[in-house]
Amino acid sequence: MTKHFYLNRRKLITYGGLATATGIVSACNNSQTSSDLQSNFTGNKTEKVVASWLPIMQATAYYVALEEKLFEQAGLEIESAKFENPNQIIDSLVSRRADFGAPGAAAGITVLAEAKAPGSFKVFGLQGGGIKSKFINDALIVKPDSSITSFKDLKGKKIGTLPGVQWRTITQYILRQNGLEPNRDVRIEQMAVGLHLSSIISGAVDATLSLEPVGSIAIATKQAKRAITNPVSMFICDPFYSGAAVLTTKFIEERPEVAKKVVQVLDEATKLANNNFDKYRSILTKYIALKPDQVRYVEQPRLRGFAELDTTDIDSYQKFVNVFEKEGVLKKVMNVRNLILDKAKIA
Repeated sequence: MTKHFYLNRRKLITYGGLATATGIVSACNNSQTSSDLQSNFTGNKTEKVVASWLPIMQATAYYVALEEKLFEQAGLEIESAKFENPNQIIDSLVSRRADFGAPGAAAGITVLAEAKAPGSFKVFGLQGGGIKSKFINDALIVKPDSSITSFKDLKGKKIGTLPGVQWRTITQYILRQNGLEPNRDVRIEQMAVGLHLSSIISGAVDATLSLEPVGSIAIATKQAKRAITNPVSMFICDPFYSGAAVLTTKFIEERPEVAKKVVQVLDEATKLANNNFDKYRSILTKYIALKPDQVRYVEQPRLRGFAELDTTDIDSYQKFVNVFEKEGVLKKVMNVRNLILDKAKIA
């Protein structure tokens, strides 16, 4: 059984200064099929687990797991808490109101939270995109008739981005890479994912740095366009992972077998999503603000499960985390390898 609800933001611990989450799980060769997951569950007790998630393409594996009832097959009852702000996902974990952040949780904010409270989290998956791999994660979105073709064209204008320290830091860094001083040359407006396209259309901002599926919807509706595809990969690292799947260490320590099942389920769901993305396009309308006639335009994300994480993923994640130190959000560089889930913890 899966229960969906919204956590009351006032009840969450506000971690306004937190930033990036990172981590890279050692490779695991125990990836399992859904039948394996079901056969591993031999007890009669159903374990309740609370998951926090953001309605973006990076969470595709989570949607697949719900639709294919992989959690139920593993003996897990999921309470599913949806948020519109990346900070709120990590806040829910810090406040112990959730056990794990589904794929798509803010990778950068996780790192900042870990810096403030070492030993709080473990990352077991990464999600994003890249130029070389041709998976679209983000884009600079503008009106169809806009003359903006680069970040340098934003001087004297306004750019919208996701709320929270992660995307504010990313946006500031990219602007500086293009010779612009944030909030002097370019005004940054933070807004929920669902407001990005409407803000472009209304002229509230001149451009947005947006996650998928904003770019796909813009093209499908012809209300906006991508001025730059995968700009974060272009200016920070390729591939680029802004999302992560995150477990709290408290959850791992107190219920290791349950945590292990969560990892196995999401690894299997990641495999299903990667191998047959077109099969799952139709389910996206249940979780993301997409119309049925728009799903065919949506780009497939780059999804990396626990068993797949490799040195390329780790190095890329490290480069992303280094941006927080360069922007003064982190006092010193953090080694993302220390944040990755240890295979032995869930063996």
